[in-house]
Amino acid sequence: MKFQEMEAQAAQREKRNIRRLDSIVPTAGKEGSAIQFNLYKGRGVAVFTSGGDSQGMNSAVRSVVRMGIYLGCKVFFINEGYQGMVDGGDNIVEANWNSVSDIIQKGGTIIGSARCSDFRKREGRLKVKALKTLRFHQLFMPLLRSSLKIWFSISARIAALNLIEKGITNLVCIGGDGTLTGANQFRKDWPGLVKELVDTGKISPETAAKNPNIQIVGLVGSIDNDFCGTDMTIGTDSALQRIIESIDAVSATAQSHQRSFVVEVIMTKSFG
Repeated sequence: MKFQEMEAQAAQREKRNIRRLDSIVPTAGKEGSAIQFNLYKGRGVAVFTSGGDSQGMNSAVRSVVRMGIYLGCKVFFINEGYQGMVDGGDNIVEANWNSVSDIIQKGGTIIGSARCSDFRKREGRLKVKALKTLRFHQLFMPLLRSSLKIWFSISARIAALNLIEKGITNLVCIGGDGTLTGANQFRKDWPGLVKELVDTGKISPETAAKNPNIQIVGLVGSIDNDFCGTDMTIGTDSALQRIIESIDAVSATAQSHQRSFVVEVIMTKSFG
């Protein structure tokens, strides 16, 4: 069904004050009642994937985009994760209904992903192995940390400015531990970042008043299924399916040669 037809039908239902009892989009605690069409009209929402990719990320992106459009939001893609948020420009683009067509069956993520460990802590992290081999590295490390703290503060401020310029006050991040940790830190730092933007003349006090905080939703993308409070993280089911297929395939050879095979499954960010 085309989006225009959905919009017309929703308008008719609203006019007649009729609720769909067969809706698959129930509100919390109100099973069977539909979420109102255009409930959050005009609000800005952005979705991005960060860190290692996992199967099912594209399905999650599709759900966020189409549900956001249904609710009347302006939905944006942030390409290349946190790096794209900092770089801005063409990395932050508005999505439409067709932007997420024919992607459910595809692996990886259509909007790209990049690891950015600097968002985990405000002072940032940098692994410079060469410095550790020098005897005088302790003399330079405090200066390096100080420089990184300034750099990260500037990067986070630029990211906040890019979001504010697009009218984005809601983020949906899909990723693992680093992604969610960085998102939570970004949320905590947001009021301070907005204040810095006002102090530096990047935005007006009126604009700052319209963006006092940022709402963040985190979706766990991990084949390890290592997150409590949820039945299964994004990517786990597909990973298990691939394991089963591989074991079934090797079982035929084991039976043919009457030999035992030892299969080891390693699923971490350091292996595979």
